[in-house]
Amino acid sequence: MPPLPLTGGCQCGAVRYAISAVPRVFYLCHCSECQTQTSSAFGESLRCDPASVVVTGTMKTTRRVAESGTVRLGDFCPACGVRIQHRSEGDPGRLNVKAGTLDDPSWLVPAGHIWTRSRQAFVTIGADELSYPEGPDDGGAAMAARWREMLGQGG
Repeated sequence: MPPLPLTGGCQCGAVRYAISAVPRVFYLCHCSECQTQTSSAFGESLRCDPASVVVTGTMKTTRRVAESGTVRLGDFCPACGVRIQHRSEGDPGRLNVKAGTLDDPSWLVPAGHIWTRSRQAFVTIGADELSYPEGPDDGGAAMAARWREMLGQGG
């Protein structure tokens, strides 16, 4: 992992952010909502402590009900449309920064995969990777532990 703070932003530069604490976990979500939102095969979620993320610039928020039934709030740049982060309504301790918006995402390796039942057929998930047909049955504890191991912080 590069030194903190991790920085990133939207395509046009109107929205920028800095993450001052080690992210809790990085995972890929293969749900149909993430596929549509990213126009790609999956979404990249870098779960962070909301208190560690400082955003500059103005964002707009969308509200949708995900396949899981969770009300998701997506924050994006109104100028270029890039989604910066998403969060769950009623869960202020949960914030996922869209990892593709990092200035340097080259160091990222996912700790696991969720909602794989809707993954694109061409996406291969290794037998040694954590993988869940829907959301993780342990609330993400195993992925978070693997992430800490990957960062050299122990399980």
